[in-house]
Amino acid sequence: MKPPVISCPQCGAPVALQRNPALTVDIIIHPVQEPASVILIQRRHPPLGWALPGGFVDYGESLEQAARREAKEETGLDLTDVRQFRAYSDPARDPRQHTVTVVFSAQGSGRAHAADDARDLQVFPLNALPENMAFDHHRILKDYVRWSLEGILPS
Repeated sequence: MKPPVISCPQCGAPVALQRNPALTVDIIIHPVQEPASVILIQRRHPPLGWALPGGFVDYGESLEQAARREAKEETGLDLTDVRQFRAYSDPARDPRQHTVTVVFSAQGSGRAHAADDARDLQVFPLNALPENMAFDHHRILKDYVRWSLEGILPS
């Protein structure tokens, strides 16, 4: 299947319109006082449910900058010890469109509060996550817990 063609706005030449996945970030934020817990937001807009703070990467922004911005916008927290965890790219992970997310883990400091796209914010122990989670965030956290315990538990 050939991609749709548009005209170049400068010269009028035909240009193939590429459909690419949108790039997002999600952040596993541990409160400084509760390192075995994670901060989740309850989404204000569909798809509804509990989710990791995150969102779309802006043009000209690094992944780390996007993670810090999204965390601040949705939770009011500043991030420290930001580390890239893993990328997730299942085309069905977001019902709105094909997205690829790069997941980070970090410590959050400051006063946490729901803001921007978040209707609510709660701290959940990693071993007691809510059932109604948006996107593939339950899988991400399951993978994260398994990965973080690999170095602690004998195989």
